Amino acid sequence: MKTTAVLINTLRGLVVDEKALVAALRSAEIRCAGLDVYENEPELSGGLAELDNVVLLPHVGSATIETRTRMAGMACDNLLAGLAGKRPPNCIN
Repeated sequence: MKTTAVLINTLRGLVVDEKALVAALRSAEIRCAGLDVYENEPELSGGLAELDNVVLLPHVGSATIETRTRMAGMACDNLLAGLAGKRPPNCIN
């Protein structure tokens, strides 16, 4: 990454090696980072919280009534499809 890069991870904590990220941020290998998911939630890698060039947030992006209602509906759709012997509509694997 460029030294001007901003790393943002809202996907999965394991996508980013936090120890390597801390080293890259300390050495100015990258400019800054924003995370709302963590490698070993709820624990942070040593040094991450002390850095001034990091923004850390809780993973609450889906915490709206609309999103949680839709998630519940999707879970029901998957369950009903499975019970009927069909492939769940939101199957990941």
